[in-house]
Amino acid sequence: MDHFERLVRMYNAAPIHNFYEGIQLSVEENKARIDLEMKDDRFFHAGMSAHGSVYFKLLDDAAYFACQSAILDNFIVTTAFNTQLLRPIFGGKIYAEGKMEFESGQMFSASAKLFDEKGRLCGSGHGQFLKSRVALEEVEGYK
Repeated sequence: MDHFERLVRMYNAAPIHNFYEGIQLSVEENKARIDLEMKDDRFFHAGMSAHGSVYFKLLDDAAYFACQSAILDNFIVTTAFNTQLLRPIFGGKIYAEGKMEFESGQMFSASAKLFDEKGRLCGSGHGQFLKSRVALEEVEGYK
């Protein structure tokens, strides 16, 4: 099993995905994509569109795994993430695409864009990620 397949398996093992049922990750070198079909209103705030936490989740995950794709030894952690909510999302299939932009020693940065099922840009984000002391081989699902 290669590194990208292990990252997908690690992602799927995360307990948060009991809530984000059906979320899917695809990874390639320095890039990642997260897909989610919002089948019901559990992702909505009282105004009946996607809560900002959904934007953050998909954008952060896409940017994170774009960086983690290039790191074979240690698990990374998000140290900062800036999110812009540009358009409301009322349901359906959404996806975020992340791309690593910078690497310097232990620090990495990436940007991500979030799209609705019509391909309209709904959010964007930029994050910084730092290598942790945790070996990838120790992370549930990656082994």
